[in-house]
Amino acid sequence: MNWAKELDAVITVCDTDGIITEMNDKSIRHFSKYGGADLIGSNLLDCHPEPSRSRLKEMMKSLESNTYIIEDQGMKKLITQKPWFEQSKYCGFIEIQIEM
Repeated sequence: MNWAKELDAVITVCDTDGIITEMNDKSIRHFSKYGGADLIGSNLLDCHPEPSRSRLKEMMKSLESNTYIIEDQGMKKLITQKPWFEQSKYCGFIEIQIEM
């Protein structure tokens, strides 16, 4: 994921079981109060309260994408969560957060 390492967006990747496998530099900084890079190897579902956890579980089963806008501390953010594939095989989910 070299292309994304220093990209000005929060990028977090998980496998099909929800285990965080990659975080770019901005993701590590963004989630530093929750452990930052130490989150790699933990389950993404454990990081989400209900009803977000159930929604994410369903998305991982149905391979459904989710895109929305939030406001966090006065900053609007575009968040997209999408399944990722290698050679047409489902490999997990990627979440990208971009400040608007």
